[in-house]
Amino acid sequence: MKSFLCKDLADTEKLAAKFAEIVREKGCFVCLFGDIGAGKTAFVKLVAKHLGVTQKVTSPSFVILNEYHSGVLPIFHFDLYRLENEGVKTIIDELNEYSKDGYLTFTEWAEFSQGEIPFDRIEISIEYIDETERKFSFEAFGDKAAKYLEELN
Repeated sequence: MKSFLCKDLADTEKLAAKFAEIVREKGCFVCLFGDIGAGKTAFVKLVAKHLGVTQKVTSPSFVILNEYHSGVLPIFHFDLYRLENEGVKTIIDELNEYSKDGYLTFTEWAEFSQGEIPFDRIEISIEYIDETERKFSFEAFGDKAAKYLEELN
């Protein structure tokens, strides 16, 4: 596990830019954890920006999935909050489809997946410290994710 303390949005953007560079070629499945307002969608926006996405990146809270195809690789952004535990069971196969190489898939509120998220993934926990400060903790599951995490400094 690796943790990073971002004192402001500029620090968060630097971390997002590093992460974007690492996943740029093959993509990754990413589970995002954190309270409401912790910065999950903000991090996705910044990564998408550094991957050349020109579309407006928004929270998929009400639509479950947003797709972005204007960058260097397709980005899929799920939000499992409204599905909760039972609803997530209905889309597990779909989530597995989005875990293939060449896709960058972010899944907010992954705790509702009941451990059924694709094995090879990076989990990012975002902790709200204060108005501008956040702690990002990255954990890798699977060989590809572990290699990515080794590159993240």
